[in-house]
Amino acid sequence: MQDLHAALFYGILDTGYVSDHAWEDKCRALIDGGADIIQLRAKHETPDQRRTLLERILPLFEHIDTPLVINDHLELALAYPRLGLHLGQDDMSVAEARKQLGPDRVLGLSTHSPQQAADAMLLHGQHLNYFAVGPVYATPTKPTYEPVGLELVRHVAALQAPLPWFAIGGVNRQTIAEVKAAGAPRVVVVSDVLKASDTAAAVREIRQAMAG
Repeated sequence: MQDLHAALFYGILDTGYVSDHAWEDKCRALIDGGADIIQLRAKHETPDQRRTLLERILPLFEHIDTPLVINDHLELALAYPRLGLHLGQDDMSVAEARKQLGPDRVLGLSTHSPQQAADAMLLHGQHLNYFAVGPVYATPTKPTYEPVGLELVRHVAALQAPLPWFAIGGVNRQTIAEVKAAGAPRVVVVSDVLKASDTAAAVREIRQAMAG
C-alpha cells in the first residue's frame, strides 16, 4: 500500500468552493503547491456530473505520484485505475472496500471520536492507508458534526499511531500552529486554500508551517 507517513498536506477539491470554470486550475494549484494527496469531493452532484468532474482532472495526475481519491463512491473509484477512496463512518465497511479496491489503491477513513480513531488503527489498520481526525473546529463542510476540538487531536497524538493520520475540519493558516502544537503531524485544509487568490502559495505556506 502507498505510504503516506511523509505527507504533510491533504488537499480537497470541493465543488462547494470551486466554480466550474476554475476546476482544473484549482486542482493544478493544489498539485503545484505540493499537496501530498488530493480528494475530489462532489457531495451534491449527480453521478454523471461527478464522473465529468473527475475526468477533467485525471490528466493532471498522469505523470505524477500524487494520489487522487474520490469521496464515498466506490463504483466510481473502481472505474478508473489508481483512483483511491475515502470513506465516512456511515459508508461501506473498510474491509469490503479494500477487498474490492485491491491492495494498491489508497483507502482512507474519517473518524470523529477516540473509539473511532482506535478502531481505525486496531481493527482497520491493515486495510487503511490513513485516517482523518475531526472536525477540529466548526466547519461549513461538515455542518452536522460537532467539532471535536484539539482534545481529540491530542488524544490521537498521544497514541503514537503507526498509521498516518490527518487533522481535519476548520483548519486554516490562522489555526495551523495550535493544531500542530496539539500533535497533528499532517493536516487537511479545504476552504482556506481553495478561496485563496494564490492557492499554490497557500498550500506551500501550510506545508512549511507543518515541516518547521
